[in-house]
Amino acid sequence: MSDVTGSIGGADSLPKSDAALRQYAEEWGRRYDSDRANKRVAMNYGRALRALTQHSQAVAVLRGLAISHPHDMEVLGAYGKALADDGKLQEAAKVLENAHTPERPNWSILSAQGSVADQMGDHERARDYYNAALKIRPNDPTVLSNLGLSYALSRNLPTAESTLRTAAAQSAADIRVRQNLALVLALQGKFGEAE
Repeated sequence: MSDVTGSIGGADSLPKSDAALRQYAEEWGRRYDSDRANKRVAMNYGRALRALTQHSQAVAVLRGLAISHPHDMEVLGAYGKALADDGKLQEAAKVLENAHTPERPNWSILSAQGSVADQMGDHERARDYYNAALKIRPNDPTVLSNLGLSYALSRNLPTAESTLRTAAAQSAADIRVRQNLALVLALQGKFGEAE
C-alpha cells in the first residue's frame, strides 16, 4: 500500500537502503519522543514507520497527530494512508474522505481512496477515483498501475494490459509497474512476454 499511495508532501525524502531507513526511523523516533506535538517530526516518523511496514505503530503516531490537528488535510491524508496500510479499510475510507475537498482535490488521496475501494471489492468506484486522479496528474505511472490492477481484479485482462503498458511506458515508471504488467501478461498466458 505505501507504494500505491504515494508520498506525504513536505516530508524529508526517505533513505534508500534498509539500514539507513532504520537509522532514519530511530532518529525521528527520538525526536518524536521529545516533541510529540511537532507536526513535521510526527509526519516523518510515521512515514518512516510505514516504509518499514510497522503499520500499527505508524497508525498510533499519526492518530495522535490527527487528534491534535483534526482539520489538517496533510495529516489526515497520512493517517488515512497508514490506516489503509494496516488493513483498517472502513476507517481509512472515512478519514481519506476528509483529507481533501471537491474544490481542491488531491491526486494522491484520490489514488489512495481508489486503492481502498479496490481492497473492499468496489472496483468500479475505485476506477472512478483513479480516473479523477489522472485528470489532475495525467499519465502518472503509479495511478495508471493501480488502475490497471483494478481492471485485473475485475478480470478485464485486456484493458488491464493496455493500461499497464501505458504506465510502463512512462519515464517515471519503476520496477513495480513492470512487475504488475508481467503479472497481467502471465495471467493471460503470455509467459514469454511476461518474462
